[in-house]
Amino acid sequence: MMIAMILLTPFILSILIFMRKSEKFGGVCNLFYAIVLLIASLRLYLKPESFTHFFGTDQVNILFLLILAVLYLGVSFYNTEYIKHKKASAYSHALYAINFLLFPASMAGVILSTHLGMLWVFVEATTLTSAYLIYFNQSGSSLEATWKYIFICSVGIALAFVGIIILSMGLGNSDSLFFDDLYKNAKLINPFWLKLSLSFILVGFGTKVGFAPVHAWLPDAHSESPSPVSALLSGTLLNAALLGVIRVSKILKLAGLEWYVNNLLLLMGFLSLFICAVFIIRIENYKRMLAYSSIENMGIIAIGLGSGELGIFAAMLHLTAHSFIKASLFLTSGNIVHRYGTKNISEVRGLLNTDKMTGWLWILSFIAIAGMPPFPLFLSEFFIAKSLLSNGSVFYTVLFFLFLTIILAAMGRSVLRMSFGDIPFTDVQVSEQKKLSIPEYLPQLIFLLMLIIMSVLPGGFLKLLEHAAMGL
Repeated sequence: MMIAMILLTPFILSILIFMRKSEKFGGVCNLFYAIVLLIASLRLYLKPESFTHFFGTDQVNILFLLILAVLYLGVSFYNTEYIKHKKASAYSHALYAINFLLFPASMAGVILSTHLGMLWVFVEATTLTSAYLIYFNQSGSSLEATWKYIFICSVGIALAFVGIIILSMGLGNSDSLFFDDLYKNAKLINPFWLKLSLSFILVGFGTKVGFAPVHAWLPDAHSESPSPVSALLSGTLLNAALLGVIRVSKILKLAGLEWYVNNLLLLMGFLSLFICAVFIIRIENYKRMLAYSSIENMGIIAIGLGSGELGIFAAMLHLTAHSFIKASLFLTSGNIVHRYGTKNISEVRGLLNTDKMTGWLWILSFIAIAGMPPFPLFLSEFFIAKSLLSNGSVFYTVLFFLFLTIILAAMGRSVLRMSFGDIPFTDVQVSEQKKLSIPEYLPQLIFLLMLIIMSVLPGGFLKLLEHAAMGL
């Protein structure tokens, strides 16, 4: 019942939005679905269920679903005010609201899928439902970013489909692509086809995750999207695509090919860190900087997944914390764009003087993404480094911290330049024409407070992470 509600409610609301074509009504429907999604997710956490044979919950995907639900609620609340600043036709606002419903629904479909083929279908659906959201500003650069996103991700999805076909070839007498059957029969699957299948699926779904070197769509799409969309892309879409990689990786681990999985994940992880460290140094667009930070953090998660049991637990912790921190950063960047009318780092100065709340949210979110106490990324990065060292990988550990230091220095320089200094325009322009409301601050505050509570009083959250890690 709960799964059906999650998957079907957006379609009913979409029809109502299209009929009304009201900006305010669309925002209300988005917020209503966010509440439905959160309530249903909490119910599924307490009482797991299945919907047909193709959807269900387990100890792994419930974590991903709860992240999606909580984050979407905060982003939807922010979006109710943010969208008022956007001048567009009633038809454009209706399309935006409809896709803002269908996009999280398609991600929920990915997360809840118990069948590899169904998971692939919903990953493709995330591309279709998010494309218009990226294009919403209707500028030349947003059009270019949208086409790049569609083309590169479609190629990635096609490669993942080839990987699924290859996996089917190795199944022998069994033809079931349900994950439970694949796990049960893992040792009966031809190892050659298994390894080849994972290679294609890792590159294919890895395109949506943002792993280097198949990350080219991500900086453009994140920087050109409206800020609430950027928050969903970085905080939830990357996670959903990663779940596809995790599901298939588990098959190989059960087949005794854990070494192959770990080596591929470490390769993709360190390559992602390297790409981020190289490009983030000279970036002048702060939303683009956040996009490269997403590539970095998905790389860190891949390294954790490929470095043993402690690393897997740390990866789940990192994934959870990164989702909320990056959402906070992107939502705050929306406030900065509204205040200053630019995404250029060199044109933003005196943020703390212009808008103290936005300035402090920007600095605190940076401290969180930098992995400083009391935020959870400090623990996750420490545990990943410890896991690498326990495997005797001193070189990898040094490389890990080297890349993190370069990225931290580059981001820190930009954040400090933006936060301090003289205001580049008069106070009158800021106070009278660029006012922001409580919904444009509150979600970020709640996200950051949640993260601190997770670190200080982990409680049930720790059990949720442990169960998810055990399921991998």
